[in-house]
Amino acid sequence: MVVPLTLALGAAPAQAASCNLSTGPYQKQVEQFLGLRVDGRQSSSDCQAIKAFQAKHGITPTLGYAGPITWRTMSTMLAQRAAGNNPNKAGKCPTNKGRIACVDLTRQLSWIQDGSKLKYGPVPVRTGRDGAETRTGSKRIYYRSLNHWSTIYHVWMPYSQFFDGGIAFHSVTKSMYNPPGSGGCVNMRPADAKAYWGLLKNGDDVYVYGRKPGT
Repeated sequence: MVVPLTLALGAAPAQAASCNLSTGPYQKQVEQFLGLRVDGRQSSSDCQAIKAFQAKHGITPTLGYAGPITWRTMSTMLAQRAAGNNPNKAGKCPTNKGRIACVDLTRQLSWIQDGSKLKYGPVPVRTGRDGAETRTGSKRIYYRSLNHWSTIYHVWMPYSQFFDGGIAFHSVTKSMYNPPGSGGCVNMRPADAKAYWGLLKNGDDVYVYGRKPGT
């Protein structure tokens, strides 16, 4: 009896077909981030690990290739980890306004501080994509809606707190690292958006600075 090649090899051909087995430009960095063997050469196991990361965060094409978008996402995560419990170490968010919500576009981080005292965060956020960037500068919350309906995108925006025209803090269910970004709003995880809702009010200051990677 002759066993068909695909049966003899099990699922490997299907997995290989869905994986990009080429070595990417950020292979070593991605391997190190994921805790893989760092040899700078793509393998089937590397590809599957990279694919899992891409799938978790909505990075497409989800083929396991260590390309620029995947590494940019990981770099942002590393910068967020480095912030620790002192996100305003560089003093870029004002400490002379009392309670203020800070948004650092470069690190895709937000937090609430009162003077120099950290009150909540830092937490990862998802800000405006290229061409729809979240505008920088000093703002103030002027309108709040517990479960706002967007007439532009036709989606619910829970815990919306508007601070710059149609730009608001609000909850989403997708990954904070899902590229290319929002339509300008500061997307937050549900628990973080709910916490912001409880800590902020109309008239509170918001300060946005930096530049989102990829914009």
